[in-house]
Amino acid sequence: MAREIKIYSTRDQIKDFKDSVLWKDIKRELRSWRKGFDIELKGMVDDIADNPNISTASVLTHLGDLNGRVKAVDYLLSVPDIFLQILEEEK
Repeated sequence: MAREIKIYSTRDQIKDFKDSVLWKDIKRELRSWRKGFDIELKGMVDDIADNPNISTASVLTHLGDLNGRVKAVDYLLSVPDIFLQILEEEK
């Protein structure tokens, strides 16, 4: 079942939002989260080495969790552009 997204904002409102200080603050925060996820990912090797009883399933689950968080942040960062694309396709 396909979800239909309805955009109530105008193209100009979305462009103004993309140029706003608020959006810049949001992007900075989301990029900070992504950087933290990268640090966590890089630290996994040491965590695994320090805990020889950790299971492969736990490691893979953690990797999947980190991957999902990064993808969610990337999606949130692209939402204004996705909205603009939807409006363009509706023309």
